[in-house]
Amino acid sequence: MISDKVYQLCNGTETVSSLLAVDPELPPGEAWKKLYGGHAAGHKASEAVARDHRDKHAPEDLKRARDCGKWGTTEPSELFLQLYHDALCTLDHSVSNAMVSPPLMGSSGTIPLTVISVVPDIMRHMSNFIVKAEKEVFLATNYWIDSVASAYITNAMKELSRRAGERGERVVMKMLYDRGSPKQVIHNHYIVSEKEYRSKAVNIPAPEDIPNIDLQVMNYHRPALGTFHCKYMVVDRKYAVLQSNNIQDNDNLEMMTHLEGPIVDSLYDMALISWNLSLTPTLPSHDHPAIQGGLGVNEPVSSSHPDSKNTTSPTDPESVLHSVGDSHVRKGIEEQMAQIHITPAEHGNETQVQGARETARQMVSEGNTEASKPGPEHKKTQIVIPGPDEAVQRWLQAGKQDTSQSQIMHPSPTDGLLPEHLTDDPHYDADIADEVARVQTAVNPKPDHETRIQAVTRHLNHTRNVGFAGTAPDCAEGDEMTPYITHPTTQPFPIAMVCREPHGAPNHKSVYNPQNEVWLSALRNARKNVFIQSPTLNAEPLVPAIIEACERGIDVICYICLGYNDTGELLPMQGGTNEMVAHKLSTTLSAAGKQHLHWFWYIGKDQTVPIVAKKKKRDCHVKVMIVDEHIGIQGNGNQDTQSWFHSQEINVMFDSAHVCAAWIDGLRRNQNTHLYGQVSREDGIWRDAQGNQPQDVIGVDPGRFSWAKGFVGAVNRVRGTGDF
Repeated sequence: MISDKVYQLCNGTETVSSLLAVDPELPPGEAWKKLYGGHAAGHKASEAVARDHRDKHAPEDLKRARDCGKWGTTEPSELFLQLYHDALCTLDHSVSNAMVSPPLMGSSGTIPLTVISVVPDIMRHMSNFIVKAEKEVFLATNYWIDSVASAYITNAMKELSRRAGERGERVVMKMLYDRGSPKQVIHNHYIVSEKEYRSKAVNIPAPEDIPNIDLQVMNYHRPALGTFHCKYMVVDRKYAVLQSNNIQDNDNLEMMTHLEGPIVDSLYDMALISWNLSLTPTLPSHDHPAIQGGLGVNEPVSSSHPDSKNTTSPTDPESVLHSVGDSHVRKGIEEQMAQIHITPAEHGNETQVQGARETARQMVSEGNTEASKPGPEHKKTQIVIPGPDEAVQRWLQAGKQDTSQSQIMHPSPTDGLLPEHLTDDPHYDADIADEVARVQTAVNPKPDHETRIQAVTRHLNHTRNVGFAGTAPDCAEGDEMTPYITHPTTQPFPIAMVCREPHGAPNHKSVYNPQNEVWLSALRNARKNVFIQSPTLNAEPLVPAIIEACERGIDVICYICLGYNDTGELLPMQGGTNEMVAHKLSTTLSAAGKQHLHWFWYIGKDQTVPIVAKKKKRDCHVKVMIVDEHIGIQGNGNQDTQSWFHSQEINVMFDSAHVCAAWIDGLRRNQNTHLYGQVSREDGIWRDAQGNQPQDVIGVDPGRFSWAKGFVGAVNRVRGTGDF
């Protein structure tokens, strides 16, 4: 049911970014009006027709959907095209909801790295990105608060300025956030003055501290409820990150993806549209699209090349490999070598990084047992899970990372551990391989005095909860935390932008958009299972969709944070708390349907019971959906009323069983939700072995006047002290 209008828009040759390539001083908002101003508002009739045909995908519909994307050499699956088809149908109603020029909505690319960890680990990767920028950085976040998290970025800005000065060059940097200002009543977008962004609460560097960066800062909000909830960064139009976290200190587990390839052009186009106003100075990459390599001459951050000085060394893995005769051992070593990355180090860390590589070479030369096994099936650790039922166990066992177990357990030599990258002791790495070794070292036990779970506790406590104790037993082999999860394949796969624009009016009319429709389409069209992790889940259209999927026999696995933003969710029209929704689902489903709902409260990697979010000890802010173990949807959108009806959200949807398998394994390793978090199928309530509910919860019945608590939550949210 993709209309001729949408088909023509998606197959057009002009985009906002292509117009700015010709005229870089053209405001992106004007470029959008020129291309799509006549399609700003659709008709209710088109929406009704599309919804009536949601479950009637004919072959010609899927072919039409395929024709509406630039997939390159990749081939989208039938399920991916069904979801993408339903997202495209929403453009008939409102093209602006795409938040990207329609020809760039469907694309392709790779995800070299995923981070599932605490905020500092994501900041570390972003800081490594920033210092390597050649010409430009575009960074967007919802909250920006002066903090340890922001110090990673501001330190990297100063280092970038230093490096640019050494090259005799200047770098353009744009920053976009939503800090809520009376000015936004008149101007939704406004350029922030130096005095404002230098304030104590924000503390972005002054021009004299970054003399080789041309910085422009914007504050954006669409009153009253149209929050700019986005969190992303695009560097040199070559690399992008899309994450769940704001730039502030908290106790959250978060998620970030690093993207490369043509999809970066889509994220760049989206960033221009979000900026809306003139870019002063203009972006150097305006005529260097990612599909042609972007700016500069640097290799992709994800690449890894042998150090030319060491390629003839007798300890080089290639030399060792040629001396191995046994074919099974040789095959195992080849697999191990694929995980060993050899690149030059930076900033005085060469000895330590090289030491880590020497350890890896020694494992190969000594016929390390992990490397010598004849095939990957011998590496698989048997998962023994006391809590989840068979359906959830099957889903978890589909997980598999590319990182070898020996790399996880021994990321650096014991006599020269890689120092942690900290705000007061920076260690910028040359590539992802070096980053992985450094962060995995940080989450591993210190020699002679820590267990693995104690190391995890230390890592999770970071800036907020130093000294807070873990309660979980030590990690078994195969269960270690892996904050950085690599996906070393160079083969691209289909990736689509599935977003929504902000809607300020206090109503629920802005519901039909690519983001929401993809989520609903996933539940309608899944053949096997749908996994959802979100801090909150209470959106009005989502609850019946979950019920229908479970009654259809689809396993719906939900990892949700207990008590997250409870007071805010008690406001009228917000959908209620997570506890209320879990109870409603469990008591509404039929006996057969109950068997397919698997609801868990988030439990931190070092804990055995859920901790209510208001304690701010172990929360989860991950926003991800995995469909039939090969469709991944990740980004900024929560499964709550605010994200479904009001905030601007940016998400990507991709088609890769390889990446989804690594996500499943990472989601298992990096939390204990699956072990201890499952609620009762009968009433949706979690109880311990003695029948006790978690401490300090509101419960499934918040009582009279609960709406009053909601106003407190709403105020905290605006002030940046609540959960968002």
